[in-house]
This record gives sequence, C-alpha cells and structure tokens, in this order.
Amino acid sequence: MASATTRGIDRIAKAGNGALAQSGNIVQLFVDVARQSLVRPFQWREFIQQAWFIASVTILPTALIAIPFGAIVSLQTGSLIKQIGAESYTGAASVLVVIQQGSPLVTSLLVAGAAGSAVAADIGSRTIREEIDAMEVLGINPIQRLVVPRVLAMILVAMLLNGLVAVIGIGGGYVFNVVLQNGTPGAYLASFSALAQLPDLYISTIKAAIFGVIAGVVAAYKGLNPKGGPKGVGDAVNQSVVITFLLLFLANLIITAVYLQIVPAKGS
Repeated sequence: MASATTRGIDRIAKAGNGALAQSGNIVQLFVDVARQSLVRPFQWREFIQQAWFIASVTILPTALIAIPFGAIVSLQTGSLIKQIGAESYTGAASVLVVIQQGSPLVTSLLVAGAAGSAVAADIGSRTIREEIDAMEVLGINPIQRLVVPRVLAMILVAMLLNGLVAVIGIGGGYVFNVVLQNGTPGAYLASFSALAQLPDLYISTIKAAIFGVIAGVVAAYKGLNPKGGPKGVGDAVNQSVVITFLLLFLANLIITAVYLQIVPAKGS
C-alpha cells in the first residue's frame, strides 16, 4: 500500500516538474521571439503569406460564429433586463458583453483552433524532417525565419478578427432584439453610450493581441518539440490547442480583473 502511494506521489511530482519545465520553455521561446522580432532583415514575405493563410481559414468560421453569439447574448440579456424593467439598457449590456468578453474569446479560440493547429503541424513536420536542424547548420535562426512571422501574423489577424466579431455580434444582437423581442431600435442604439466607453474597445483589442501571442508561441513551441515521429506531430497539435485554450481563459480572467480595477465603470 505504501509503495503504491509512493509511486503515485512520484508520478504527480514528475508531472508537476514536467509542467514547470514546459512552462519555462514556453516563456523562453516568447523571449526569443520578442528578441528576434527586432532582428533584420524581417521576413516580410513569410509574414504576409502566413497572415493571408490565417485569415483565409478563420474569417468565415468567425463570422458564422459571431452571428449566433450576438443573438444569444442579446436574447439572454434582453430577457433578463426585461424582468427587472430596464429595457432601455439592453443595447448597452449586449455591447459590453460582446466587446469586452465575447469578441476577443471567440477570435482567440478560432485562431488557436484553426491557425494554431496548422502552425504546430507545419513546424512539427519540418522538425521531424530535420529541416530545422538543417537551417541551424546553415546559420539560419529558425525562430527568426519561421516563428516570428507566424506569431506576428496571428497577432495582426486576431486584432482584425476581433473587430469583425464585435461588429457582426452587435449587429446580430440588434436584429434579434428588435425582431424577436420587439425592442425599440432607437433605444437599443441610444443606450450604447450609457454604459460602454472607449477603453472597453481598447481592452478588447489588447486582449486579442495577447491571445494571438499566446496561441502563436504555444503552437510554435509544440511544433518545435514533437516526440515520436509523425504520431508525435499529431499529439503536439492536440496538446497545443488544449494548452492554448487553458492559457487563454486564464489570461482573460487576469486581464479582466486588472481592467475592472484600473478603469472605473461609466457613471460610477
């Protein structure tokens, strides 16, 4: 019994040490990416190609998810606000939810799930084919050549998609509120300025950029460190998506808590 307990403790300790080591490696890769971003020449062609690829695989799914998301937020908040007799604030509440929380998370999850998995698979396949080792032998830094353009492309596309989700989400919420809940169009639009403020848009964009960094760095790290050949690449892709999702929700919690402490609510 004691030996079984000891083995269990050893496994837990080993898993904890592995998680800490992996966290440290990811942070180190982030530092390397930040440093190599300043190295010239910048890989503009790779950056543009990756930005176009990421946008092409995420724009349509993002738009399709943003419509029902905005509708759900509008219907739910409209129903709740109607119960407390504050129908004039339906638009403001919907806008706050979509801009502050909804659009960055929807954007980041799609970027991590679609683009992040593709980046992890691409870099992972290069790694097992020993292309990364060949680049290092030739004196080419693979982080500056491959990782930096992909991470920066994810940041750019995430920020642009964040604006797209916000516009579509608010528009979808407006339509569903007016059509299904018999809301007043003028009241919905006029209430935007009642609770929402310009820093809400700033924090939404900042969140999208940070989420893009997290998704890009984690995907690149997993792609650079696959284990077990082609099967290891598939495992690395799955792990990158799971780890990214966990980090995104944790980062969103921290950023939101800090923002609400620094920026007072409008009217307070």
